Amino acid sequence: MPNADVIIIGSGIAALMTAYYLHEDNNVIIFTKSNKERSNSWLAQGGVAAAVSKEDNWRCHYEDTMIAGCHHNDEKAVKILVREGPKQIQELISKGFRFDTDERGHLQLGREGAHQFRRILHADGDATGRKLVSFLLKELINKVTIVEEEMVLELLITNGRCAGVKTKKQSGEVGCYYASATVIATGGCGSIYAFSSNASTVTGDGIALAYRAGAEVADMEFIQFHPTMLYVNGKAVGLISEAVRGEGAILVTEDGRKMMESIHPQKDLAPRDVVARTIHAEVLQGNNIYLDISMIANFSKRFPTITQLCRSYGIDIESGKLPVVPGAHFLMGGIKVDVNGQTSIPGLYAVGEAACTGVHGANRLASNSLLEGIVFSKRLAETLRNYIKENMFVETSPHTDNHFVKKITKILPTKQKIQTLMMQYVGIVRNESGLKHAKQWFEQFSIPDLLNVDLDELTTEEITIINMLITGWLITTSALKRTESRGGHYRTDYPLMDENWKGTRIMRTKEELFVNA
Repeated sequence: MPNADVIIIGSGIAALMTAYYLHEDNNVIIFTKSNKERSNSWLAQGGVAAAVSKEDNWRCHYEDTMIAGCHHNDEKAVKILVREGPKQIQELISKGFRFDTDERGHLQLGREGAHQFRRILHADGDATGRKLVSFLLKELINKVTIVEEEMVLELLITNGRCAGVKTKKQSGEVGCYYASATVIATGGCGSIYAFSSNASTVTGDGIALAYRAGAEVADMEFIQFHPTMLYVNGKAVGLISEAVRGEGAILVTEDGRKMMESIHPQKDLAPRDVVARTIHAEVLQGNNIYLDISMIANFSKRFPTITQLCRSYGIDIESGKLPVVPGAHFLMGGIKVDVNGQTSIPGLYAVGEAACTGVHGANRLASNSLLEGIVFSKRLAETLRNYIKENMFVETSPHTDNHFVKKITKILPTKQKIQTLMMQYVGIVRNESGLKHAKQWFEQFSIPDLLNVDLDELTTEEITIINMLITGWLITTSALKRTESRGGHYRTDYPLMDENWKGTRIMRTKEELFVNA
């Protein structure tokens, strides 16, 4: 029975940064169900937001983050993010990471929606995430163990604390690994929607793992839809970064009408929820929406990744118009943690998009996600160093508190069925009747049974579908509970939030489900 100081589930920025800060003093194992480059972080185009310019400061970044988050944010978490961010950026640079600079060697700063200043750092144009992941993987070679193509089935709970994980290899072999601390860094759940910017592997696994083990989750109703996914033959095929609008691109209808002109003071750089809903309303009226990039000089040089994406689908960027549609992009909620990453289960931690510190509130400010992974992974690593010293791993027995004995009694739906349902009823615009329909649909598969099913004999595809059902049910039932419209949660049957009210966190616990069942 192999053991480690720390087990990390996931291979994006949050996972790798946590390992980066821990590896010198600790034995770290990283598990990823696919290959180590397949993550949302690898796909991230926009960049990292940080108040590093002379005219900018952390207070302005704080204000922008709070406004975008509709003041549902945890103020302490936001201050940590924006105050520690610039220091972390400088530390990365000092370690050899290279952000884009101008001919004088000064950092090139882009602008994105809802930011007062240019404060977005990029690497290789629109390949920031890929560059960061590649840098960290290189730094971690032969320093941590990275196990690819091995899915974590469940968390091992012993005497009320997390003692490790049970995994399944592609061959079907099941194994147990024990650790002093376990970290969930699996990203969000965007791919439970039909239109999504996320890697296809991001299906809510970490959230379902934690919820099955009894951990609290929070704010699951807040899903951010990115306004501009490239739209080809009825499918969203890839992200068009907000940085494109930051450089002057505008949203237009087929007849050339500037769509955001009269909608918001910041026009095309309005908060993402506003832009996504506006495009959605136009699409429902049968209108095609385009991103007009004709004013951006040297587009292919500034945005090489997007250019390659467009060409691979036969879209001519020389025409100056890219067809777009909104797609699920980011989960503001997740596994409830404090600012040090501690969940409601001792020994279990979460960081990055899988975690909910409250830092993003009801709607994430553009390019705060990579920053979150950088800042909070370091805090988590510092917490884990102290925790491991005081809680050295001693458990060598296979005994756990887990009692997953139920068998699947219903035929599971396809991934596509879940994705279509979520997009139609729990998407950009919601209402009570649609949410109730979705809730009833999910509950026909018996959520209590899915939380207790024995996964050992199931395929990884079946386990993924179970995780999608649990996560989709959590989003749907949380959306029903929030009887207001706020940020990424918009209901046509309830008004916008009271600007003077911060709102309350909607927590979901496994115990609550069984009490109400």
